[in-house]
Amino acid sequence: MVADKTKRRRGVYLLPNLLTSAALFAGFYSVISGINGKFEAAAIAIIVAGFLDGLDGRVARLTNTQSDFGEQYDSLSDLISFGLAPALLAFNWSLSSLGDISTFAGKLGWLAAFLYMACTALRLARFNTQVGIADKRYFQGLASPAAAGTLVFTIWFFVDNNVSGETVSWLIFFETVALGILMFSNVRYYSFKVAPNGEKVPGMWLLLALLIIVLLALNPPVMGMSLGFVYVLSGLLITIAGRRNWKLKRHQRPHRESAVEPDNAKAAAKEPENDAESGDPHA
Repeated sequence: MVADKTKRRRGVYLLPNLLTSAALFAGFYSVISGINGKFEAAAIAIIVAGFLDGLDGRVARLTNTQSDFGEQYDSLSDLISFGLAPALLAFNWSLSSLGDISTFAGKLGWLAAFLYMACTALRLARFNTQVGIADKRYFQGLASPAAAGTLVFTIWFFVDNNVSGETVSWLIFFETVALGILMFSNVRYYSFKVAPNGEKVPGMWLLLALLIIVLLALNPPVMGMSLGFVYVLSGLLITIAGRRNWKLKRHQRPHRESAVEPDNAKAAAKEPENDAESGDPHA
């Protein structure tokens, strides 16, 4: 019996880790496709990896098959699928053409790709250290699948419209750098795991999710890129609004304290009168 229990503990759960392996395969396939010049297939592979990445965690929770091994394996898969694969896709399709401008511009191109991948690794490492203590309503920094999706849908949009990567090389450069920095920033983004008030997600959100799926089916590159930029901007607006509310509360705090102090002074001034009226011999 003891030997059987030890074997079970040493094993891994098949279904969620199989989905994670499929996401890793999609990310690796994207790298190979990008090297061979099949940029549209490379972009779609990363999107498929994002779908599988969102599925493996939910399956693990539904089947109660979470494990430390699964969490670490998922992070390593995310680094390949949403860090290395998008960075190489952006470089192979567009950023490498910066070398035609000058040697310095060429260095900026591959450094931008490296920065994106490094920020993905940093973001995943920070996320792993905050599991169980972070606010489930928000992500601290842009999630790596969202950053990869925004970058990949942008590339897919230009490829679908026969725009060469060289034409928009500087646009892809700034987008790659910005998305990388946002991943390791303190900008807050809705996680959509729970409602903003901490309760269960309203049923209306399911209708919104179905609407998004329909829009993506109509024109995946256009709608994916648009939704990606909307989500990226939403985090900036949430963070700015949160800091503004914090500053307002901070400015109101001294006024509240000053409003309390005169009341205490009046109470202290009335105390001798009350003592005198009560006939206290010590007054």
